[in-house]
Amino acid sequence: MELNPRKLNAFLMMKLPSAWLCGVRVKKIDEATCVTSVKHKWINQNPFNSLYFAVQAMAAELSTGALVMSRIQQSEEKISMLVAQNKAAFTKKATGKIKFYCYDGHKIAEAIEKTLETGEGQTFWMKSTGLNETGEEVSTFEFEWTIKAKTKRK
Repeated sequence: MELNPRKLNAFLMMKLPSAWLCGVRVKKIDEATCVTSVKHKWINQNPFNSLYFAVQAMAAELSTGALVMSRIQQSEEKISMLVAQNKAAFTKKATGKIKFYCYDGHKIAEAIEKTLETGEGQTFWMKSTGLNETGEEVSTFEFEWTIKAKTKRK
């Protein structure tokens, strides 16, 4: 079963309801790219009338994590995944609809192969950039993902 925006958005509603209620949605996913979006609304705003940083982080993390989930699913192996750390930079007030773009899907396959061969955990960084409706960057997030095979390949 291939992951697509509809399945991922249903997953959000069931497993990450806070992201769903704040309006985070997957718009596009393929092997290399994932695009998520969130619109500034009353429920997800900060006191400065812009998108709360944690809501931006949810949308950005989803753009990277959906790619990791997809590759793990394609491998048909039991592999755990977890964010180890993250970094963020905010460059402009986030208002209106913000889209987060991750183009780092190519980084995952090698890490999956290594964890399956060695049984050891692997880490890799993925970047997500948030752009407003006029294409201006509002924030950049980097997430260090850790993956580990639950059983070593024989």
